[in-house]
Amino acid sequence: MPSSRPERTSSRQNHNQTRPAIVWFRDDLRLADHPALHEAVASGRPLICLYVLDDVTPALHPAGAALRWWLHGALADLRAQLESRGGTLLTLAGSAEELLPQLARHMDVASVHWHHRLHERERAQDDRIRQALEQQGCEVRAHWGTVLLDPGLVRTKQGGFYKVCGSFWKALQTHAVPEPLGIPDMASFQDVPGSVLPDVRLNEADLCPQAPDWAAGFRKTWEPGEAEGQEHLEDFLKDAVAEYPRGRDRVAEEGTSRLSPYLASGAVSPRQVWAALQKHGAHTDGPRIFLSELGWREFARYTLYHLPQLPFENLSPKFSGMHWRNSAADLKAWQRGQTGVPIVDAGMRQLWQTGWMHNRARMIVGSFLTKHLLIDWKEGEAWFRDTLVDADFASNAMNWQWVAGTGIEATPFFRIFNPTRQAEKFDPEGDYIRQWVPELRRLSGKALLEPWAAKDADLRQGGVILGRTYPCPIVDLKEGRDRALQAFRAL
Repeated sequence: MPSSRPERTSSRQNHNQTRPAIVWFRDDLRLADHPALHEAVASGRPLICLYVLDDVTPALHPAGAALRWWLHGALADLRAQLESRGGTLLTLAGSAEELLPQLARHMDVASVHWHHRLHERERAQDDRIRQALEQQGCEVRAHWGTVLLDPGLVRTKQGGFYKVCGSFWKALQTHAVPEPLGIPDMASFQDVPGSVLPDVRLNEADLCPQAPDWAAGFRKTWEPGEAEGQEHLEDFLKDAVAEYPRGRDRVAEEGTSRLSPYLASGAVSPRQVWAALQKHGAHTDGPRIFLSELGWREFARYTLYHLPQLPFENLSPKFSGMHWRNSAADLKAWQRGQTGVPIVDAGMRQLWQTGWMHNRARMIVGSFLTKHLLIDWKEGEAWFRDTLVDADFASNAMNWQWVAGTGIEATPFFRIFNPTRQAEKFDPEGDYIRQWVPELRRLSGKALLEPWAAKDADLRQGGVILGRTYPCPIVDLKEGRDRALQAFRAL
């Protein structure tokens, strides 16, 4: 009789090992340096790799149009990687709170693995999903896989959180950043029959624009995916990082890493970038400054974790009384790159056509919207969130609050970029303006930067008719600056 007990125990153990494990992919669409995937593989259970497009939970912000286009390619790339290893990617659409427990119940899932999210609304949703799964006997395992470090780990001497990036970044670097993980050996996958949740399977083709198809410039510019992201990182470190201190500000040059959409989708992890920079030599000027930009990105996530109002409210209470202008016409002109200010229009058209904008141009167009037009930064944040392939909840809000002067660490509101001087300094040959505002390409010098101040003969020679072939400025730069300063002084 006693001899039968081990057999029953062994049978239960074997059954548990055959129960699958779900890896819930979110903003971490890669196989390398994926702690949740690693642990699921280490469990020895067959894997179900899952992505859920949750557009129905009111507390969460749905992906914008540009990010959906990127997501289509990123999901296809992840699926192809999994299929080359004998698996696949299951994609669903609907409420994650409903679908995760349903899938786990249908497939008798033993464990679900994911990476922590940052915003309190996302964390609250994760807590509800965890509770539902655990109530039906399914273990939940969560890891920090989308940031360098757990944002609760970096604390001031008083136990609070940092509100200055420099101090935060210095403190973070006293901690050991985990080494990035390789791609695990995924030996076993669990097939999910088509009869399981058939009505909520995601039609991934719907992620792409149909009529009209506005993504031609996106396809020409970008190729989503993990391998492509790693190639961008390697090429940048090989060819451009040494010139990064200068190149990052030259809007007509390929002086930036262009890694942001790969980081935003999780095709590349921040720990991979950190490790690559350490190996390259992080103390020379180019890598050091680029690493500090990674630090700013980390600080944005850290701030979102500790101050969840970041995307919704001015972090500086002083600006609660700011009298922003409500001008639909000016906002639309800015969105479409029709402000009549060439460097601003160039940046906005680059964004519209490629889903991306040079970092220096982002600062210029952001300052113009919030200062010269005196329009609330939230309008700019919303537009960028819909049109950027690197749209990121934390960085987007943090950068807009920085440029508007409303954040906890921000450029002062009275620092107002002069678009002409910015163009003279960072587009000295006018190549950026000519590329994205081709109706001005025959102009040169000051006429290219300020066509409203050009001589009639120069405009005629350049084929420019203000108000017809190119708009007149929607605001006088001096008057817009004075109006912004007056509004600021009234706070």
